[in-house]
Amino acid sequence: MPKAASKKAEAPAPAPRSKKNAAPDAGASPVKPVERRAAANSVAGTKVKPNRRSEETIANILKATEEVVLMSGADRISVLDVCQVAGVSRGTFYRYFASQEDLLDTFSRHKRESFHSSLSQELGHISDPEARLNALFAYLDNYLEQSRARRLLVVAPDYALGFFRRIFHDSIVRFQDGLGIVFDDWDERLGVRLDRELICEMIIRYVLSEILVPEAAGRRLFPVRVKKLLGALIMGSTSRTRR
Repeated sequence: MPKAASKKAEAPAPAPRSKKNAAPDAGASPVKPVERRAAANSVAGTKVKPNRRSEETIANILKATEEVVLMSGADRISVLDVCQVAGVSRGTFYRYFASQEDLLDTFSRHKRESFHSSLSQELGHISDPEARLNALFAYLDNYLEQSRARRLLVVAPDYALGFFRRIFHDSIVRFQDGLGIVFDDWDERLGVRLDRELICEMIIRYVLSEILVPEAAGRRLFPVRVKKLLGALIMGSTSRTRR
């Protein structure tokens, strides 16, 4: 048996702190930078609680990130440039973001979530199926009118294409949820269950095509063109189902 210790056992030495943070998982659910930083600091013995001022600072940094990316591209973005545009110190920046890569990853998630959350707000209160569908067209039309996605594609093509790929897959799921009552109404009237995933995928592909190759004759025909596309998709889904 081991001998009893004659002296008080010394407290164990603290575990060495890791010099680098683990790379963020692109497939993980979005985590607010404040929460991520708070979790890291809680291990070190300090606590950083999210508050309104912190959220405003993060929003300001993300807005500055968009301006810097659109000016310089994602490859040439620097933390110093973002700090200067946002009007914050490097110390404040690193309180919320671990690195430049962390910033760009968070910025990408922020833009996707902003798109989907504002779309949900636009559609969520509309109970009439046709009115909800028209509201979707109006939202997408306004997005194409105001979006700076084309500029992003010019100055940061690789980053833009990666963003489009991620928002494409997110949107297929979100659009099916947002258009649920529309699909239910169509299924009941047509007597078949439509291919919802395919219809949403084609709508999103059409929107992305407008970013890549905008309609020269005037984009205000967008709602009419999408309705024609939907009509063709519905007829195709119906004929396949009835075979």
